[in-house]
Amino acid sequence: MSRPMHRLGSISLLVHDYDAAIAFYVGKLGFDLSEDTDMGGGKRWVRVTPKGGETSLLLARATTDAQKAQVGNQAGGRVWLFLETDDLMRDHGAWLAAGVHFRETPRHETYGKVVVFEDLYGNAWDLIEPATGA
Repeated sequence: MSRPMHRLGSISLLVHDYDAAIAFYVGKLGFDLSEDTDMGGGKRWVRVTPKGGETSLLLARATTDAQKAQVGNQAGGRVWLFLETDDLMRDHGAWLAAGVHFRETPRHETYGKVVVFEDLYGNAWDLIEPATGA
């Protein structure tokens, strides 16, 4: 009997504007634009994926007042997403130059190097370079 296989394919992220979100994730963070399909009626199926990653962000344009109120606050102000990198200082420098807002300077923790940054709407992310075994 084979074991089931599961993986997290996409995570929905509320945005105000598809193109502004694409400009941030693709233009500033260097994600790939994995899909941008017109669904009609102003709705699009837009996925952006970190380079080399499998899980994508599904950019979901907020349409109701309740959804619009949650843009930028999907985790109630806490760090919401954790993006791993093989070189935190490279990405930190490039993203600073691109205008990405960091809440702190990079720091060392037992699990690796980490720095908190914000996406274009203020959602907090951890950028982490995992510690390697000594």
